[in-house]
Amino acid sequence: MHRYFDIRWRCTGNERCYSCGNTCCYLQRITSKGIYRGYRGLVTGEIKEFKSQNVSNIIQLGGTILKTARCQEFTTPEGRQIAYDNMKKEGIDALVIIGGDGSLTGARIFAQEFDVPCIGLPGTIDNDLYGTDTTIGYDTALNTILDAVDKIRDTATSHERLFFVEVMGRDAGFLALNGAIASGAEAAIIPEFSTEVDQLEEFIKNGFRKSKNSSIVIVAESELTGGAMHFAERVKNEYPQYDVRVTILGHLQRGGSPTAHDRILASRLGAAAIDAIMDGQRNVMVGIEHDEVVYVPFTKAIKNDKPIKKDLVNVLRELSI
Repeated sequence: MHRYFDIRWRCTGNERCYSCGNTCCYLQRITSKGIYRGYRGLVTGEIKEFKSQNVSNIIQLGGTILKTARCQEFTTPEGRQIAYDNMKKEGIDALVIIGGDGSLTGARIFAQEFDVPCIGLPGTIDNDLYGTDTTIGYDTALNTILDAVDKIRDTATSHERLFFVEVMGRDAGFLALNGAIASGAEAAIIPEFSTEVDQLEEFIKNGFRKSKNSSIVIVAESELTGGAMHFAERVKNEYPQYDVRVTILGHLQRGGSPTAHDRILASRLGAAAIDAIMDGQRNVMVGIEHDEVVYVPFTKAIKNDKPIKKDLVNVLRELSI
């Protein structure tokens, strides 16, 4: 008998994957088991059978009922052997992993070493996984940014200030760029274009004040951009006539009740993951492209860079005039 097993990473919206996956397992007469604290729980044996009552009334929750943790042991062959032994002891035949590129990389290696069927679900607010239009948690984080920037706009307008708002995304600018468009920000500074132009100088030269009495720039946190503090210091030194403030949204973006979009996305992907296991698929990530479920090999999802659409950059430039 197949077992459904769940590992996840930090983003909101995954609870719907649990409940939907568990329901699909029940309909397929599959035993569903959850693992606590990600790969660490697989190594330490924190595994529990999941039934309907375990996933009832969780759809509105952010975070994860399964908890999450990094696991240094799983990066070693010895640690993965312990994880595999625990998996077989529990009678688990297949794994479903919810996470970003780190989680899916671990799944790919584990599958290769022990010939374990692994199905990945894209769970990351960064939206940086190749092969899917959007990832679980991204829309919720984007709406959190929108709500925060709307509030910041009030004080920015009152005091006629330039605000740099730093958002997450690591080396991907999807949150920053789309957050800027949605919130009516004047510019977005993203890592994808960090080596092409001096994004701050371009912003200043375009005359960011124009007819507006406040300006907001969304900055993606990244070593490539330097973050919001870096640009604020540059403005203070190079353009001292401007009154500058910085807001770093930080882990505020990782929590909160998931949006309708994320709940629907997680439901579709959770059901598709069980279908993939029943169809004998393995070592693929379930994604959404053009509103259709797709199955993307781990190697493509992890190794290929997801491109930023340059037409969105043009949209932001036009709207900020």
